[in-house]
Amino acid sequence: MEHIPKNNKVFVGMSGGVDSSVSATLLKKAGYDVTGVFIKAWHPPFLECSWKEDRRDAMNVATLLEIPFLTFDLEKEYKKEVIDTMLADYKKGITSNPDVVCNEKIKFGVFFNKARKMGADYIATGHYAQVKHSLSRRKTAFTLLAGKDTNKDQTYFLWKISQKHLKHALFPIGHLEKPVVRKLAKEFSLLIADKKDSQGLCFVGPVDFKSFLTRYLKPKKGNILNTKGKIIGTHDGAVLYTIGERRGFTITKKSPHDMPYYIVSKNIKKNTITVAEKMDEHLFYEKEVSISNVSWTSDVQAALSKTYSARIRYRQPLQKCKLTKKGNKYNVIFQKPQRAITPGQSLVLYDGKICLGGGIII
Repeated sequence: MEHIPKNNKVFVGMSGGVDSSVSATLLKKAGYDVTGVFIKAWHPPFLECSWKEDRRDAMNVATLLEIPFLTFDLEKEYKKEVIDTMLADYKKGITSNPDVVCNEKIKFGVFFNKARKMGADYIATGHYAQVKHSLSRRKTAFTLLAGKDTNKDQTYFLWKISQKHLKHALFPIGHLEKPVVRKLAKEFSLLIADKKDSQGLCFVGPVDFKSFLTRYLKPKKGNILNTKGKIIGTHDGAVLYTIGERRGFTITKKSPHDMPYYIVSKNIKKNTITVAEKMDEHLFYEKEVSISNVSWTSDVQAALSKTYSARIRYRQPLQKCKLTKKGNKYNVIFQKPQRAITPGQSLVLYDGKICLGGGIII
């Protein structure tokens, strides 16, 4: 953060959690003009909502820091851009990632634009990610780097942000590991120092995801097929499942010697899912995958001749790969076959610690 004049105005997204609270505190202590912002998002009406408690926690931190505190009501935007989009995808059998959409449309969309219009030079979040500034051809370039804490690195969810966002983005805890962040929260006497990390949908909190989907998609029970096409069980609706799952369905025809079954494909029109025993699941691994809606975090696209790394799910160890291109679509060819490649999920590319961008698996 040393490259930025300390009197610049920063709007910090404060969720009431440890990461965003420490981020705001670090910025304030470094001399920035900090404003805390709580983003009120949509919550399922049938679930207990903790947003008032979270907002109170964020407000308490802002009071301790003696910084202005605002609330942005983005409920309508979140419902439309994140929830409705996700539900539409699931109806088609596509397992999209709401956290990626949330970062693109809400945090670095509506929040980013609103903060900039209100005079913010930068927005800051509690993401475990880093931004590197460098001079290229007399122009400053901004590189998105993985967070220092490899277990918490969140660049997988940030691949859709671009240079215009990185130019005005701060990730104050990206150079720290989670235990250090917790330690700092205690040293700063923040009341939320021991607060558990949030789980579940971005902003929505902990939910039983299948119960959530059932409320909106009205699925019907269907048949489970083995790899030979034989009916061996039942499930609650193909739209509720994703490739690679091993629970939540019932195998009725099995022997005591059967190994666990994993979903390897599904057919939304016929409302069936196909499963394979663990020992056969590798037969459905794939080395090549196509991606669309490709986006790059820099102005330079990835080279087709170079070996990169990629992951197809959060926290998956990086896998070596190369790219080919046809029209607007890229093919990613992995050195090793990949398990549970799932349409709708994000494939994110890396060059060492640099997050280059990514695309949606098709």
